[in-house]
Amino acid sequence: MAEESHHPGKELLARGVHMPQPETVFIGGDVVPERIAAGVTIHPGCRLTGNKTSVGPGCELGAEAPVTLADCQLGERVKLQGGAFRAATFLNGAAMASGAHVRPGTLVEEEAGGAHTVGLKQTILFPYVILGSLINFCDCLMAGGTSRNNHSEVGSSYIHFNYTSHQDKATASLIGDVPRGVMLDQPPIFLGGQGGLVGPTRVVFGTVVPAGTILRKDVLQGGLCLARTAPAAKVASATVIVPYRQGAYRAIQRIVANNLIYIGNINALRVWYRDVRAIFLRADPFQDACLDGAYARLASVSQERIKRLEELAGKMPISLELAKADGQDLSTAPYRQQRSLIERWPMMRAALAGLDRVEGSVRDRDKLLSALGRLPPGTSYLDALRALSPSARAAGTAWLQSLVDVTAGIWHPNGVSHGSPGFHPGL
Repeated sequence: MAEESHHPGKELLARGVHMPQPETVFIGGDVVPERIAAGVTIHPGCRLTGNKTSVGPGCELGAEAPVTLADCQLGERVKLQGGAFRAATFLNGAAMASGAHVRPGTLVEEEAGGAHTVGLKQTILFPYVILGSLINFCDCLMAGGTSRNNHSEVGSSYIHFNYTSHQDKATASLIGDVPRGVMLDQPPIFLGGQGGLVGPTRVVFGTVVPAGTILRKDVLQGGLCLARTAPAAKVASATVIVPYRQGAYRAIQRIVANNLIYIGNINALRVWYRDVRAIFLRADPFQDACLDGAYARLASVSQERIKRLEELAGKMPISLELAKADGQDLSTAPYRQQRSLIERWPMMRAALAGLDRVEGSVRDRDKLLSALGRLPPGTSYLDALRALSPSARAAGTAWLQSLVDVTAGIWHPNGVSHGSPGFHPGL
C-alpha cells in the first residue's frame, strides 16, 4: 500500500496536473514528478516514461489521440495532440497534431510544428516553420520566415528522400541556414505538397518549389520559383534505362561539400545555443531542461552526420575497384574525388572531432552579445531578436558563418577549389 501511495500518477494529481481520467494514464516509475508542471493537461490513454521527461506550464498531451512521451523536453504551451515522441525537444508554443512519429534528434523551436501524421527524425525546425499532413521529413534542418503569418511551409504529402540506392544516408538537407535563419528576418521557403526533396540538398531563403515537384539539385540563388516538372505520364516515352551497379559512385564533390556545410551549420547552432540561447533558457527548471535537451539533440545530429559521412568514405575503395573492373578512366574527376576522400578522411575526421574548440569570429560574437546585453531584463528570445539593430544582426550572422566556413573548408579534393561550381561554403 505504501508503494501505491507514492505512485507517480498520484503525485502528479497532487501537484495540480490535470488528468480527466487518471486511471487510463500510465506514468512510468522513472518519471520525476517535479518535472511535470502544475496545470499540464494529460488526456486519457497517454504514456509518460523516462527520467529526462520534462513538461512545462500550459502544455497539453493527447487531445486528439493518445500520446507516448519518452525522455522528451517540452517548454511552455506545447501541444502534442497524438502520437509517439522519443528523445525530442519542443520549445514554447510548438505543436504536433495526431499521428505524429517523432524520433530522437528532433528539435522543434518556438511556434513550429506539423499537422497530422508527420514523421520526424534528426530534424530541426526553426521558429514558425510549419509542416502539413502526411509528411516524412527526417534528416534535415529548415528555417525561414519572420512570424506565424509569414512562415516557411512544407505542403502535405511531402517527403525528404534520405536513403540512396547505394545504401548510404549521407543525405541531410539544409533548407535555409543557421547564420541567417536564427535572426528570423529572412524570407520564407515554400516546398509545395505532393513533392519531395532528394538529399543532400541545399535550398536558400525565398525559394518557392511548386506542388508536385521532386527537387534533386541545390537552389543557391534566392527569390526563385522553380518550374514544375512534367507529370510522369508525359515523359514516360523518354525514359532511359541504363546499367547500374550498386556501390559504384560517380562524382562525390557535391555530396561531401553539402554534408560538411550541414555539419558546420549544426555546430554553429550548438554554439548559438551555448552563447545566446542559454541567456533566455535559464528562467526556470522547465526552460533549463529544454536547453539541456537541445544540447543533446544537436550532439545527436552532429554524431549522426559524421557517422554517415564516415560510412560514405568507407565505401570509396569498393567504388574504385568497381570502376577499375569496368574499365573506367580513374584519372578523371569523379575518381580523383573518391581517392581524395579516402586519403583525407582521417584528417577530416580529426577536424570534425575538434569543432567544439572553434570559436569563430570573436569580435562579431562580442558585438552581438553586447547588443543583447543592452536589452531590458526579461525580454523574451523572440522579442530580443526583433529588437536587434541591423548591424548587430549582421555581426551575429558573420560570427556564425565563420563557424560554418571552418567546417566547409576542410574538404579540398584534387582539382577542386572553393570557387568551383557546386561548392559554395556557407550558403
